[in-house]
Amino acid sequence: MNVTDQSRIRVLSVDDHPLLREGIAAIINNEPDMLLVADAASGSEALQKFREHRPDVTLMDLRLPDVSGIDAMIAIRTEFTEARVIMLTTFEGDVEIQRALEAGARGYMLKSMPPRELVEVIRQVHSGKKRVPAEVASHLAEHLSDEALTAREIDVLRHIAEGNRNRDIAERLFISEETVKVHVKHIMEKLRASDRTDAVATAVRRGIIQL
Repeated sequence: MNVTDQSRIRVLSVDDHPLLREGIAAIINNEPDMLLVADAASGSEALQKFREHRPDVTLMDLRLPDVSGIDAMIAIRTEFTEARVIMLTTFEGDVEIQRALEAGARGYMLKSMPPRELVEVIRQVHSGKKRVPAEVASHLAEHLSDEALTAREIDVLRHIAEGNRNRDIAERLFISEETVKVHVKHIMEKLRASDRTDAVATAVRRGIIQL
């Protein structure tokens, strides 16, 4: 290995789509100061490749086949506290962005962003900065003052998403129908939703539940 290889930013790419992995590899290997050292298609493989290669920066897809990208990042950072991880996603759900950043992500990128922005974020994260793009940051700020749904409200919302009526939800959760109605009222208020369908759509968009 020559000196130039040693001075490059070593990147691990984690994504379960082969096309995306190849695209990312092409972008990174095209940069004179970067080197793709490995790629992985799942969370467990990501941890194994991280142990093997100890990359400087890891690009982590939010949605992986075995665990979420956030959980994969937590597993890596539990063993390697200095790990610098950038979450990559097609998705702007503010709840997931918040979770990722709280769990220690150094950056958050949308897959729709231009390649030059991706390599810029890799450089910034490598130099110790945190980077969340402006549109993601404004999306986060928009919901910062929102009251979070409780675990029970999220349970009820999942049942609503499955098309269950209040009576069915009450039976399944072993609570009274009146209690379900109160939960539904709070869900609507917190999500500023006009009806049940709107509540589910908003929750999915924000990453509170997944369908």
